[in-house]
Amino acid sequence: MTPAIKIQRYPRLQNNLLDETTLKPHVRKLSIGELEKIVLDAIQYANIKSSRDAFNIPDDASDDEINEVYTQAGRRLFQYFIEHCVDPASTTYQCFNQSYKEVGAEQFRNWITQKARMNTGWRYQSIAKNAASVSGRFETISDIGTQEADFNAVISYCEGNGVLTIYVSVKNRESTMGGQDWPKAIAALEKVAINDKNRVGDYICVFGIAIDKGLRHIKSIKKTGQPHSINTEIWRSGFFWPFFTNLTYEEIIQAVLNQLMATETADPIAFDIPVQILNSFGECCKKHNLVSDNGDFNNIGNLIKLFCGS
Repeated sequence: MTPAIKIQRYPRLQNNLLDETTLKPHVRKLSIGELEKIVLDAIQYANIKSSRDAFNIPDDASDDEINEVYTQAGRRLFQYFIEHCVDPASTTYQCFNQSYKEVGAEQFRNWITQKARMNTGWRYQSIAKNAASVSGRFETISDIGTQEADFNAVISYCEGNGVLTIYVSVKNRESTMGGQDWPKAIAALEKVAINDKNRVGDYICVFGIAIDKGLRHIKSIKKTGQPHSINTEIWRSGFFWPFFTNLTYEEIIQAVLNQLMATETADPIAFDIPVQILNSFGECCKKHNLVSDNGDFNNIGNLIKLFCGS
């Protein structure tokens, strides 16, 4: 059973927001090299996670299990290719003499666009967590066993021996969740904090908003003005990034852009397409006699039949 929620005794301002001045300040700023590595690692991490999450692959899945999931996904991609053909004539014309790998990759990007948007959330979560880890401001940074929280940060007070544990969930924008979803999300994050047996001292729950401009506030019930939780704050980009990284929102965005340009990433929200999916898509194309031996679409008649359902 979850213990009752209590007002945490961390120092507060008159508006009940955390008094940041009572916490250990930043003592250094990340070097250019440190930031570049953190951002590059975050981009790669988000790409991999996007690919796995799009198909609900557990972190402990075996290679054989992953291959089977991707093989099935390739077959579903082929069905998507057929069912979402806007115009058989135009699509046939566009596919003709194109490799099934090129066509499959384009279809895959269309198919998975909604999932791919989550990429940026994981990217900024990784940047915040890893930058905080090397900043020297926090006692510990951890994402082990947090469930609803993306990471935990333990920070000391300026005076005394006490610490404050911050449970952080990173979102791209505050509008990521609808109004009816916020109370549940706030309650779930605070439940993690309350049930954390390793926690020492008070806690605060934070929803870090990576992209929205602004500072911070406490979400309240519109009709009554009462907070959903007096222990939970919304930190927008103007407060979130400086608190955890000692960098401004603009500096973070510029660093991400620099790495995207340096790695020649054409689509910032796209992720690597597993080769097993394209191979499976290609096998379906071969089965329906759509492609040549080298994998290029070469059979106009069979493409038309496929799209027209004959």
